[in-house]
Amino acid sequence: MDQLQQQWDRFTQWWVDLHFTTTQRRTLGAIAGALIALSLFVVFSGKSEEVIAEPIAPAQMVAPALIIDVTGEVVSPGVYELPAGSRVIDAIKAAGGARPKAALSDLNLARVIKDGEQIYVDLIYKAGASVRAGSKAAAPRGPININRATASDLDSLDGIGPVIAKRIIAYRTANGPFTALEDLLKVSGIGDAKFAQFKEKIRV
Repeated sequence: MDQLQQQWDRFTQWWVDLHFTTTQRRTLGAIAGALIALSLFVVFSGKSEEVIAEPIAPAQMVAPALIIDVTGEVVSPGVYELPAGSRVIDAIKAAGGARPKAALSDLNLARVIKDGEQIYVDLIYKAGASVRAGSKAAAPRGPININRATASDLDSLDGIGPVIAKRIIAYRTANGPFTALEDLLKVSGIGDAKFAQFKEKIRV
C-alpha cells in the first residue's frame, strides 16, 4: 500500500512540474484517459475463436484395372480393359457379346476374372463325329475346360491316357473344381514335363 502511495505521489509531483498550461494538461489527461479506456475495452471485449481444422478426406484406394484377352466365339475378339471385380460375363459383353453358336454353358459366367487372363468362348460341340479306328475321340475345338471335361475329353490331350484322365476326374470330384491350371500337378502321374505337353490346350 505504501509503495502504491509513493508511486502516486511521484506521478502527482511529475504532473505538477510539467511546464504545461492548464488547457494542455487537460488535453493530455483526456488523451491518456481515452487510451486507457480503449486498452481496457480491447482487453475485456476480445473473443478467442476456436480454430477448427478442415476435415481431411480419407484417401481412396483405386483398384487397378484388369487387362483381359477375350477370344473364340465372340463378336469382337481382342484385349479389353475391365474394372477390378469384373466377371466372365462382363468380359464377353465387352467383346460385343457371344456368337449364336457359342457354348456359354461350358463357362462359369459368374466367375471373377484375374488380370492377364484369357477368356475363351468355345463353339458348341456336338458328339457323334466320325473317329478313325485306333484314334482318340474327337476333342472339342479350343482349350478344354478341365472343370467340365469328361474322361474322354481329357484322354484326347497329349500325354494323358485313360488312367490319368480317370484320376483327374476323381481328384476333381473329391476336392472340388480346379481354381488354376497348375492344380493338375497335384494329380498322381502328372509332372512338370507332362503338364507342359498339354498346358496350352486347357483352361479353367
